[in-house]
Amino acid sequence: MNLKKRFTDSDLARIKAAVKEAENTISGEIVPVIVERSGRYAIANYKGAILGSSITFLILVLLDRYMLTDVENALFYDPVFIFFLATIGGMLGALLPNLFDPLKRSLVNRQYLDNATRQRAECAFLEEEVFNTKQRTGIMIFISFFEREVMVVADKGISKVVEQKVWDKIVTDLLASIRNKKMVEGIEASIKKCGEILLEKGFLKADDDVNELTDDLRIE
Repeated sequence: MNLKKRFTDSDLARIKAAVKEAENTISGEIVPVIVERSGRYAIANYKGAILGSSITFLILVLLDRYMLTDVENALFYDPVFIFFLATIGGMLGALLPNLFDPLKRSLVNRQYLDNATRQRAECAFLEEEVFNTKQRTGIMIFISFFEREVMVVADKGISKVVEQKVWDKIVTDLLASIRNKKMVEGIEASIKKCGEILLEKGFLKADDDVNELTDDLRIE
């Protein structure tokens, strides 16, 4: 399913309202961003191809040993025919990860997924200009759907006074909401919590404060 179709107009309005409310008393800017995936992970296709070829060849060996004993099956012993079947198996193995996300995830190690998500989050931080605030008080709540990863990235005006474990707690809670199929509620709660943290740390809204970044959920 297209990522944008996962959110109704009502969902988007709720998230936007949550951002607006959280920013009502603080000088910070909260930017929620969600992407379909952080990488293409071609390595999963390569691994799938190898597995597909290997499994096909193993099946051929088992058939030869336990089932095909008739001399009429001479074609089965033709090296070209065996190569052809193994190639077909490899092609199918390379295709399947593109059709089934759980399979693709299983073929990519967690560190690789983590690194790709971190790099994509850093790019999103720049693309969405979260850094472009007067006092460097932007916070990005980043969700990468395929990887099932969440990151909270705070600009230097905030990160120097808020410990990482505070963001980690928001990440844990939001991931739990996503697993429970309550993504919108989880995003709303994480936005509210970010606002509370900034308020607690003294990032109060000044009289001349303006909304420097839009309140909408960014879907990429």
